[in-house]
Amino acid sequence: MTRIPAWLVDAGLALAVAVIVTMAIVTATEPDSVPPDAFAYALGLAMAGLVLFRRRWPVGVLLASVATLLVYYSLGYPGFSPAVALAVTLYTTAAAGHLRWSLMVTALVILAGYFFRVSDYQERPLQVAASAVQDGTLLIVVFLLGDTVRSRRALVAEARERARLESAEREQEAQRRVADERLRIARELHDVIAHTVALITVQAGVAADVLDESPAVAKSALQTIRTASREAMDELRSTVGLLRESGRAAAPLAPAPGLEQLEGLVDMATATGLEVKLSLSGDPHALPPAIDLTAYRIVQESLTNVLRHAGATTASVSIDYLPMAVVVEVGDDGKGSGASEGAGYGLAGMRERATALGGRFQAGPAAGGGFHVRAWLPTERNARP
Repeated sequence: MTRIPAWLVDAGLALAVAVIVTMAIVTATEPDSVPPDAFAYALGLAMAGLVLFRRRWPVGVLLASVATLLVYYSLGYPGFSPAVALAVTLYTTAAAGHLRWSLMVTALVILAGYFFRVSDYQERPLQVAASAVQDGTLLIVVFLLGDTVRSRRALVAEARERARLESAEREQEAQRRVADERLRIARELHDVIAHTVALITVQAGVAADVLDESPAVAKSALQTIRTASREAMDELRSTVGLLRESGRAAAPLAPAPGLEQLEGLVDMATATGLEVKLSLSGDPHALPPAIDLTAYRIVQESLTNVLRHAGATTASVSIDYLPMAVVVEVGDDGKGSGASEGAGYGLAGMRERATALGGRFQAGPAAGGGFHVRAWLPTERNARP
């Protein structure tokens, strides 16, 4: 739909006001009034011309129109309803939000018209009052129309602003979810790669050391490397599959690991020569997928740190199933090096995983030596540590 330019609308209104005011002057009759001359019509055209500037200076144009009208009345020309000359400018002022000015000018025009007719033309006060009420009613209707348009515009602007803010909030929420997803994928990649590389490094060292003397042991180490690599590739394929473009056919994703695969994780660590003791307590039950994955990753990352940094010979993994939570603890008898105490992203990732689910995470040197990791993960929303 083509919108009419504002200047063309104002020009049309100015022309309409000029025609109506001119007709009002021509047809106006009032006893003892001065016959309209060229100056009277010039005043009428001036009131019409002021309409062209109503958008830029609404209050100024309204005051100028009132002043011009009062000059017309004061010179004794035959009077006509002030609503004829002031309707457009009064409406514009009210629609622009200058309500106080609009009301004051309306009252001024009504009182001034009453004063001129009573004092100059010696008309009866009651008769003038009745006419003033009629003129005032027209002006008030114009004022209310402008105020209604202003209110509607304000509501539309508020609705648009609210929609803009909601759109901005949705965009921020989408960006936050993207950032959270990237962080989650980064954690998954770190856990998978770090654990697998640590295991392969240890097993490759074992195979290299015993290749000549004990081919069977070397073969077992290489088989462990092969198994670990295959499992790591499956997990990497599942994780990287999340980054594929929408709409493209994706390969079937492997299920996320959980505590059901814990024995296989312990077996891989044991195959490196590390003695790992696994203990389960409480009533083992199915965990929410996010809790199950986080518990598995904490054990995986803890054992990876033991293999890479602790120099330990034994480690313990404890899973305690509580009614509303699960507690994961991993300890070792190593030296508890600075690397395992916070260097890199291992411990930070475990802490972020636990706290993101409303859990608690602690890690540090154990009292009797070695290093100890403990994570409390709620399985119910209202659980308390």
